[in-house]
Amino acid sequence: MSSNDIIVSLDIGTSKVRAIIGEVSNGAINIIGVGSADSEGIRKGAIVDIDQTVNSIRNAVEHAERMVGIQISDVYVGIQGSHIALQTNRGVVAVSNEDREIGEEDIERVLQAAKVVALPPEREIINLVPKQYLVDGLEGISDPRGMIGVRLEVEATIVTGTKTAIHNLMRCVEKAGLRISGVILLSLASGVVSLTKDEKSMGTVLTDIGAGSCTIAIYDQGGLAATSTLPIGGEYVTNDIAYGLRTQTDQAEKIKLKYGCANVLDAAEDVKFKVTRMGSNVEKEFSQVDLASIVEPRMQEIFHLIRQEVRRLGYGEKVNGYVLTGGSVSMPGTLALAQTELETSVRIALPDYIGVRDPAFSSGVGMIQYVSKYMGARGTGAVKKTANRKASPAASTKPGMFERIKSMFNEFI
Repeated sequence: MSSNDIIVSLDIGTSKVRAIIGEVSNGAINIIGVGSADSEGIRKGAIVDIDQTVNSIRNAVEHAERMVGIQISDVYVGIQGSHIALQTNRGVVAVSNEDREIGEEDIERVLQAAKVVALPPEREIINLVPKQYLVDGLEGISDPRGMIGVRLEVEATIVTGTKTAIHNLMRCVEKAGLRISGVILLSLASGVVSLTKDEKSMGTVLTDIGAGSCTIAIYDQGGLAATSTLPIGGEYVTNDIAYGLRTQTDQAEKIKLKYGCANVLDAAEDVKFKVTRMGSNVEKEFSQVDLASIVEPRMQEIFHLIRQEVRRLGYGEKVNGYVLTGGSVSMPGTLALAQTELETSVRIALPDYIGVRDPAFSSGVGMIQYVSKYMGARGTGAVKKTANRKASPAASTKPGMFERIKSMFNEFI
């Protein structure tokens, strides 16, 4: 990628839509703009109202534009949900160069060969993730460029999703006046920013606990091995608070953010707050301990379901730790409760950039790192922009949006 490229990621969640602007300068990433807007039209991570979702996207993008003073025209969009599936496939090609040196063209061809797989008509490929390359039978090669051989193979994980979910997501972004540079599985993006190389190799569960859903991604032997989505998240904690304190949901959310604690032992009895009761103007006083006694059982249930799902996926005894991310893990006491419930080592991942040091931004920042590290290296980097300038006219002569998205599905981690 050339210096001073701009990469914009768009993370469309149940509670918030976040647009993050990253500047890549000589290989280093700087987060220069962040836009956030309340998410309307999303339920449990799925789009249920196109127009409301479009407005939320526009609000988040405009917020980010005002912060930096540039006009965003191209974005990378994150996708996740229960419709995501993984499957393994192999590709084999003969090395084309006369001197038998493996080049970029050979890698492209073997990746295309790995994509030849029978899929149901309602599904399509989102990402292709090479697990390892083989040169003349020699296994364990991560990058075969420049090696000498006759036969090149790849063992890859194919990430697929339903066409309905993918196209509805793309439709929302299109209607917001934006071009899609690529679609990225959020579990892959979060893994780039949240996990170390050793954690990916030794067996780690990356858990993104959002407002409406909880995404579980199991990394093993250096790559993404399994993924699943549970329809439970921070919204359920908010609903419990609203019910327990007999107050409005929006007030319950504010109370959760300001006074919430996931562990009764960490809560303070002397921290008091007043709540307006439903159907009256009467205020009643509660303590943080009262609030934690409502929050803790629901958070315990979430961690119990996560552990149960990891077992169902066949990794109950193969996991060496959990890494938590997502907006709902910011609550005080979450780490201590998670360590107790999951009975293993747990840590919370934070992006190491000023302005986004919050687990809620892990996916958005991860997309920028993913694009910079993997996609840009393959000639599909971010569109270069200057202040108040759309992408150059030449960009509009490229293939149509669907063709461009199709080409982006070739990209890999």
